[in-house]
Amino acid sequence: WAVYNTPYKSDIDEVFSRVYVANTLKKLLNIKLEQKGYESLNFGIGVDWGRALMIKAGYSGSGINDVIYMGDVVNRAAHLAHNAGRGWEPPIWVGESFFGNLKEENAKLLSSKWVSGLGTIYVGEVVEIGMDGWLKETFG
Repeated sequence: WAVYNTPYKSDIDEVFSRVYVANTLKKLLNIKLEQKGYESLNFGIGVDWGRALMIKAGYSGSGINDVIYMGDVVNRAAHLAHNAGRGWEPPIWVGESFFGNLKEENAKLLSSKWVSGLGTIYVGEVVEIGMDGWLKETFG
């Protein structure tokens, strides 16, 4: 998982590009795993936008100095990721707030879906075209 600072609308599209590159890299990793006789990885990517609280946890002298992110946006992204890619579901699930900040060209890559407990979300099987083309060319 990752947390990104997105003070500008253009930052949302940059995060989205990292999402679909990660999805494409998952495809490459699974090809390599299967070639070695291992099971492929099946995980979803959940993305949302909003305010999060960041706090440092630990006590003085313990050597524990972890950063913890809290807030509705963190919980929602976790729920989106949990549902994404399960069964026949697309691997990328995006929350309404994140979707609403995407450029139109990126928003067109996703389709809307209503999910109980999550409301309207946006889903897709988005890949980085150059990387995906190389995968198909190299591995068939």
